[in-house]
Amino acid sequence: MINDFPSSRIIDFILIWTAIEAMLLVAFFNKTGRGVPPVDLLANLAAGAFLMLALRGALVSAQWQWIAASLVGSFLAHLLDLRLRWKS
Repeated sequence: MINDFPSSRIIDFILIWTAIEAMLLVAFFNKTGRGVPPVDLLANLAAGAFLMLALRGALVSAQWQWIAASLVGSFLAHLLDLRLRWKS
């Protein structure tokens, strides 16, 4: 598995697993009403997913604009996550 890391395949696997996790957790919340509300969950997962996209871009030598856009996306998702968690 360590040999897959430089080729970015491991990042693809993690992104796919993150999407599956999000779908399962949203479905669980919708069915039971328990767990993390979908908006809170998706803001948190989006921040991490954008960071993984930036890492993937760096591993495959993507143009710097794509890496920067991924980092900006992560920052914006992080700000949304903080806003949703902030207690007045």
